[in-house]
Amino acid sequence: QVQLVESGGGLVQAGGSLRLSCAASRSIFSINAMGWYRQAPGKQRELVALMRSGGSTDYADSVKGRFTISRDSAKNTVYVQMNSLKPEDTAVYYCNARVVRDFVNYDYWGQGTQVTVSS
Repeated sequence: QVQLVESGGGLVQAGGSLRLSCAASRSIFSINAMGWYRQAPGKQRELVALMRSGGSTDYADSVKGRFTISRDSAKNTVYVQMNSLKPEDTAVYYCNARVVRDFVNYDYWGQGTQVTVSS
């Protein structure tokens, strides 16, 4: 089991920045991958950024060059720094932890945090 607690959402003007935090209940090195997903009204949840336990990262094309995922292992926390925000970044952002055990993926989710970007 992994419990995730997110923080850092809010309202920001276009061009502004926010940093989201996701604190895990256990060592992030025991988690195969942690990432951020988002879901806008009427749309499917989509991957924003992902960091594997080895440190490799993936980003959605729409956020490359603007968002950066990072981690602090001492705090068991993963961050996403979001710069040059656009109104289309408005969504509920969810932290995800994926644990792979016996070739089965176990996904854990945070409660979600709202990010609203005004034009």
